[in-house]
Amino acid sequence: MPSYEKLRELLDPATTVLLTVECQQGVVGPDSALPELAREARSSGALANIARLVAAAHTSGVQVVHAIAERRPDGRGASRNARLFRAAERLPVQQLSGTTAVRVAAPIEVTDEDFVVRRLHGLSPIQGTDVDALLRNLGCRTLVVTGVSANVAIPNTVFDAVNRGYTAVVPSDAIAGVPADYTPAMIRHTLALVATVATTDEVLGCFERPRRVPVTPG
Repeated sequence: MPSYEKLRELLDPATTVLLTVECQQGVVGPDSALPELAREARSSGALANIARLVAAAHTSGVQVVHAIAERRPDGRGASRNARLFRAAERLPVQQLSGTTAVRVAAPIEVTDEDFVVRRLHGLSPIQGTDVDALLRNLGCRTLVVTGVSANVAIPNTVFDAVNRGYTAVVPSDAIAGVPADYTPAMIRHTLALVATVATTDEVLGCFERPRRVPVTPG
C-alpha cells in the first residue's frame, strides 16, 4: 500500500477522475445477465464501496465518469472476434441501448455533472471511446478505476490508462470478479505492478480532505 501522503498527492481533486466500469443494472443489478458476478459485486461490498467513492467524489469535486457497455438490438457494430462476445449474444439478459439494463445500478448515484460514456464494441472503456479525450480535456493525471470485472474489463482499463500516461489507482475492495479468490490474485500479481493499489477508506480519506480556503490579502 502507498503511504498516505503519496496517495494524497496522487488524488488531487483538480487532476483526478473516478471511473466506474460496467456498473450497470444488466451486469451488477438484481436481474443481471451474469448473476454470479452480480452476487460477488454485492456480497463482497465492492458495489457499496463504489457508491461511497462516487458520493465522496461528488462532494469533493472529483469528476466522475461512468463507462457503460451496450449493444444495438440489431447487433450492428458489436464485436464477435472472441468467445466472450459470442457467449454474450446468447445470454437471457441483453445490454441493449435504451433499456434499463444499461442504466447505472443502485446504490450508485449519477449527477448532472457526471459523464456517462457508452460503447458498442470491444473490451475496454478507454480504447475507441470518448473517455481518453474527456480525461485529457478535464486535465486528468490520476484515474481511479472501479467496477467489474477483475477478469477482463478492469485490467484492460488499467493497462490502457497506463499506456496513455495516466497514473492508475485501484481501490482493491471496489472491484469484483469471479471466482471470488481470483480478484485478490489479479490485484497482487498483475495490477499492483502497474497501478497504485489502495483501499476504499484510504481513497475516501484523500477525497474528504478539507478544502483550501483562499487567503485574502489584508
